Formats: sequence, C-alpha cells, structure tokens
Amino acid sequence: MAERKSSKGAHTGAKSDYITPAGYRKLAREMDYLWRDERPRVTQQVSDAAALGDRSENADYIYGKKRLREIDRRLGFLGKRLDVLTVVQATAEQLGRAFFGAHVTVEDEEGQRATYQIVGPDEVEPAERRISINSPMGRALLGKGEGDEVRVRRPKGEGVFEVVAIRYEGVR
Repeated sequence: MAERKSSKGAHTGAKSDYITPAGYRKLAREMDYLWRDERPRVTQQVSDAAALGDRSENADYIYGKKRLREIDRRLGFLGKRLDVLTVVQATAEQLGRAFFGAHVTVEDEEGQRATYQIVGPDEVEPAERRISINSPMGRALLGKGEGDEVRVRRPKGEGVFEVVAIRYEGVR
C-alpha cells in the first residue's frame, strides 16, 4: 500500500517516486546530517579561513566555499525529493508475489542463485543487489510468484530465471 509522505509537489511518475521506508529514512538521515553537522562545521571552517586575511589565495577558504555550495545543492535536492516521494509499505496481501520492496531470490540456468530487492531509483545499489523497479530484471519480476519463470534481456543475452523465494521486511 502506498502512503503519500507529503502533499507538496506533483507525483511525476508512477514508479519513479516510490521508495521503501528504509530508503526514505536513509535520505532523511543524510539531510539531517548535512544540515545539523556537516554544514555548520564547514561554515565554521570558512569563517576561520576568512579571518586569516587574503581570501584569493586561501585554499581553505576557497575549498570551504566550494564545499558549502555542494552541501547546499544536495540539501536542495533532498528537500525537493523527500517532498514528492511516496513511501511504499508492504502488506500481508502481497505475500507470495513480487512487488515493490520485495526481496526476490532467483535461480539461473546454471543453478546460481541471487537475491534482489526491488526498489525505486533513489535506492538502487548494485553491490547490495538493490535493483530498480524500472530495470529489466525489476520489471520482469513484478507480479511473479514462487516457481514462475522470467526471461530477462541483458547485455550478455537473454537469461531465464526461476523465482525461488519472495519475502518482505516486516511482513508475516
């Protein structure tokens, strides 16, 4: 079930604005860290560097101002993004089928198993096997159940996978 986090901003794309509760918390923590810790620290460094005099050749001042711009740009992005994201909480009705947020274990033709979590674009992390709902594998898995076969077009050719297991965090 999707839960609107904020009424600000337009919902721009059916899939692109979805996020798991854990993903939303991670972005919110990053924003909080930048605002409460990182920005005040860098602001103080810039202030200290400016007090030393000539700013034109002061590397600490120049770097600090650049870092402040980066932080402010990221804070702006996060503020806008968090406003339009829709937190999707898995429900018991979804058990047995792969939907947004599911951890899906698949087995390929050689018997190799891999578990992927289907997430939104803000959470994609290939090294942790969090794949986009918009990726070929993510799209192929949507709505599938255990025992179903999926065909996925990939760079090294089409792959055939069997859905072995589906689970959701916090749902029993």
